[in-house]
Amino acid sequence: MDAGHRRHGEITVTAPQIVIAATPQQRNDAFAVRIAVFVEEQGIARSDELDDFDASATHCVAYVGATPAAAGRLLLFEDYAKIGRMAVLASHRGTGLGALVLDALEREAAAHGIRHIKLSAQLHARGFYERCGYTAHGDMYDDVGIPHVDMKKTT
Repeated sequence: MDAGHRRHGEITVTAPQIVIAATPQQRNDAFAVRIAVFVEEQGIARSDELDDFDASATHCVAYVGATPAAAGRLLLFEDYAKIGRMAVLASHRGTGLGALVLDALEREAAAHGIRHIKLSAQLHARGFYERCGYTAHGDMYDDVGIPHVDMKKTT
């Protein structure tokens, strides 16, 4: 059995693979997760979800087996990074994939010398980001019909 698999009773458990997208297929897999969560599940317009920032962003995708199950993106600015478009398929929520994607994006920012990270969290995800070390600042606001709060972290 390889390092990505382990036996648990009679069930083979596949460890997730977290990838910084390096190929068009990996980028498309990240976009597919985002479309499933934000467009199909939450009703956000596709034109609001996929935007001009995607061309210059670093994308991360988590695979469970061959299935893309979580994604996020990183935008680098002069003195901070912005993490966004964090999405986990409903069937994989609560498994830790979101934290793994977030960690990979934070490490990517650190590799570019960026220590200050910002994000805009959907209000229901605020607790997740707080558990990952982020602090909310400012008032709640509406973005595409969904309550959000700005959050930040210094690594």
